[in-house]
Amino acid sequence: MVVAQADDVAGRSFSAKQGVIFCRVQKKSYFCSRNAGPGRAMFRTGAPPGSTRVKIISGQHTMARHISSSGRAPVPPTEGIKYAGSKLKLLPYILQMTSGLGIRSALDAFSGTTRVAQAFAQSGYDTTANDVAEWSKVFATCYLLSTSPDSYYQPMIDELNSLPGRHGWFAEHYGGSDADGRRPFQLKNAMRLDAIREQIDCWKLTWTDKCVLLTSLIIALDAVDNTVGHYAAYLKGWSARSYHDLWLRLPRRFPIRTRNTVLQGDAMAAAGTYHDLVYLDPPYGSHNDKMPPSRVRYAAYYHLWKTVVLNDRPQLFGKANRREDTRDTACPSAFEAYAKDGEGHSVAMQAVSDLVQRTAARYILLSYGSCGRVTKQELFDIIEANGKLIDAREIDYRLNAMSAMRRTNEWVTSGNTCTEYLFLMEKQML
Repeated sequence: MVVAQADDVAGRSFSAKQGVIFCRVQKKSYFCSRNAGPGRAMFRTGAPPGSTRVKIISGQHTMARHISSSGRAPVPPTEGIKYAGSKLKLLPYILQMTSGLGIRSALDAFSGTTRVAQAFAQSGYDTTANDVAEWSKVFATCYLLSTSPDSYYQPMIDELNSLPGRHGWFAEHYGGSDADGRRPFQLKNAMRLDAIREQIDCWKLTWTDKCVLLTSLIIALDAVDNTVGHYAAYLKGWSARSYHDLWLRLPRRFPIRTRNTVLQGDAMAAAGTYHDLVYLDPPYGSHNDKMPPSRVRYAAYYHLWKTVVLNDRPQLFGKANRREDTRDTACPSAFEAYAKDGEGHSVAMQAVSDLVQRTAARYILLSYGSCGRVTKQELFDIIEANGKLIDAREIDYRLNAMSAMRRTNEWVTSGNTCTEYLFLMEKQML
């Protein structure tokens, strides 16, 4: 821990922005408590290597425990797909911030590809994964609940890999054979998808066993797609990986040693059941008011995975052949809403505030992005109204390819980077 008088740092490249002060000190990054005492500031290292910013943040803690200069913890292996909300790069920080808190149970309320839930379970927490998406429930069931050995699934994987393709519904709507591309899969792989998906249903498997095979299928499709990571638009021409043959392999599961639960539903309801730790990663939306709501909604981005899971052959629309239930007129998540209330605050901000208030937990770890609808100062205000700030991080990283699309990059910050905020708070239980 570094303790400095306020006047020791007063002249070192300070700039105030949204209640946060930055400065350079010895080419290291520190977090500072404003409440360290009159005329004093307590800094502690904790940002990724290469960062040179000191972050003085609001918080109730008066002492700062020293952590490594990297601020990161070892991460157990996890598995997922290309995903706009992936927290793979944040896992070291998430695990470091939550270690040593005496946690026994944890909820990942917006689970997505379930990487955080997978890491929690492997860290010894009784883990609950929740998401509204059908395909996320499939992933969670595969990684958190399935206990049959690989030797049980391998013969089924081998049989699925041996099936010849056939021209069915998926090939008709999502397979392409011309040089122009603009379809998510080459025809040969879409035909394999038709054959494999039909066979999985024919076996009349238990739900858990079916989830293991569907997870294997989705991961295999993700490896040969013709996209930038979502299914709201497809590449002109064919990506190099799209020429590869669709090939299933066993999901990389881990031994289940904790009591895990899988939910599919509203995050508000899931967070209302007590857990020692609740990780909240609500959708950020976009603070670009010109962006159509469906362009930043997960249901629109990943409609195809829902169709693969349900195999329901839905009505489609548009050049991307999106599901009818992902139209702009469909009811969006409040966390992605663009409307504002009478006081000028976004509906998304109120949704985040309600979520934190309703969460039943000793600790909440809140993740949010600088490119989202809710400002950093609003996040501070929400935390201070509901508990005590213990730790906070800002991680700068380059945005993925999706954020470089012409209609999206109007709101991308300088250098095509986005700051990810991580706030760890102790909840004030009423």
